[in-house]
Amino acid sequence: MVFRTAMEHAKRHPGLIPQFFFICLGMGGASMYLIRLAKGPHVTWNKTNNPEPWNNLDPTYQYKFVAITTDYKNLKKEGPEF
Repeated sequence: MVFRTAMEHAKRHPGLIPQFFFICLGMGGASMYLIRLAKGPHVTWNKTNNPEPWNNLDPTYQYKFVAITTDYKNLKKEGPEF
């Protein structure tokens, strides 16, 4: 129903086509980013098998999406082993 209405508006007003495109692109990108965050190694969905999954990560694991100044390859673990 909503898609059909949007198509009718786009046929009557062709200037809305780029707006619909970029809105769908933004919603798709936001959804993909939320899925990426939900599947991250620091997120716990099942607390019985592995209650602290972040302790199993390598110290050279890149946590940030983009790390400009940090070189994760040369990092050493600081702290006790759990």
